[in-house]
Amino acid sequence: MSGAPGLLRGNSPGLTLARRSLALILLCLLLLPFADLRIIAVDPWGELWRMLHGFVWPDFLGLENPLRAIALTVSVALWGTFIGAILGFPLALLFHHSRMVRAFCAFVRAIHELFWALLFIQVFGLSAVTALAALAIPYAGIFAKVYAEILELTPRAPTDALPGGVDRLSRFLYAELPLVWERLASYTRYRFECAMRASVLLGFVGLPTLGFYLESAFREGRFGEAGALLWVFYALIATLQWWGHRRLLPVLLIGALFCLGPWPEVDGDLLWRFVSQDLWPAPLLQGDLAGMGSWLAGLPDLLPAIGNTLLLALMGTAGSLVLALLLWPLASRHFGRPWQRVGGRLILVVLRSTPELMLAFIFLLMLGPSMLPAWLALALHNGAVIAFLVARHADGLKTGMADLPASGRYAYELLPRLYPNLLALICYRAEVIMRETALLGMLGVATLGFYIDSSFQYLMFDHAFFLLLITAVLNIGVDALSRRFRPREVPLDDPCSR
Repeated sequence: MSGAPGLLRGNSPGLTLARRSLALILLCLLLLPFADLRIIAVDPWGELWRMLHGFVWPDFLGLENPLRAIALTVSVALWGTFIGAILGFPLALLFHHSRMVRAFCAFVRAIHELFWALLFIQVFGLSAVTALAALAIPYAGIFAKVYAEILELTPRAPTDALPGGVDRLSRFLYAELPLVWERLASYTRYRFECAMRASVLLGFVGLPTLGFYLESAFREGRFGEAGALLWVFYALIATLQWWGHRRLLPVLLIGALFCLGPWPEVDGDLLWRFVSQDLWPAPLLQGDLAGMGSWLAGLPDLLPAIGNTLLLALMGTAGSLVLALLLWPLASRHFGRPWQRVGGRLILVVLRSTPELMLAFIFLLMLGPSMLPAWLALALHNGAVIAFLVARHADGLKTGMADLPASGRYAYELLPRLYPNLLALICYRAEVIMRETALLGMLGVATLGFYIDSSFQYLMFDHAFFLLLITAVLNIGVDALSRRFRPREVPLDDPCSR
């Protein structure tokens, strides 16, 4: 007589998802001792109290004319999204027919917007061209991928019903595009919200958006002003559905042009030299293959940086999974009272609206330089994003066991129905977490981003570009792994629909 099966033995979809989740968390726990999670700050709780005091009692009167920063933040986000969509749509039409197009899109979206900004700032300076290029280039790759996936789901029946002599363009414009237009528009609206966060972050490299004044206020301990700027940003995000309505877009686009200047004078010779010479190793340009060995030897020791980047991405992904499981009931109609759900939704909106780099910067001031602030930022932001989507999914479900307590309703009735989608969202966010992990090196965390930022500061553009290529390859690899890991037996709830 055979023994009873083990706890996680079997081939059912639920057990498969449980094994994958436990494998992710156990791998994170096994590697956690290798992470630098020290608290170096002298008085972290005092610093936290001062930040919370500034957030709860913001000093709006202390702000010196924030309208210019607000206008520039919105203008950069608006035009960066618009140009990215214009460039990404034709790429989407070729996405599934050209391996070269897919590789190009994967490369440009694998590099974070701030790294693109550091690249372009060397030629265009602190100008609107730098800001727009930093957003539009990676967004073109993102739009191409998502638009192609949306177009692939177009029902074929209307197209098949057309007469045989109708040309391909007419079939697309009249039988395919109208069926997916709402989803395309929905994703574009979501990407604009992402662009608002990215536009704020451009202030960390010197562009005078809201992020520039936020960083200055936090660094100088003016937490009341920092809190006021954060509330201004949250208000922009919360009211986006009204001031960003599609009927107002033509007016906004035209008005934004007057906020983007001044436009730089581009030196064509300087641009060509930067692209053709400065970004490439001198031995490679000279055909000196033997000299490439000494050039590579001049690079910093990259193995620890790559290891820290991958470890922090793993920690951020596992942390997001755990926090999403804990946070989604806060905003679901199946738990708590109405006033508690309002508070829960407010917490999730604040966490998902605050960029990871900004959260990490705040935790860095409070806890000191280590991987702990970066881990907290990645887990809280991405966990809140996923919890918000899962709570919205849960609100569409009906429960049938009224006598169950809240814990039983969570564990036995709702979570088994929600978990496949939750895990799919975690896998979807893994690529985003990887991009942010490299970026957080700009705050002193010893990931690849730390050496990329240092290379730009010391004008070692060939080193910086080589490290960016490594970052892109790692991100593409993580994306491919997450697609294999993602459960395929459930449809992915569109993380970009409103």
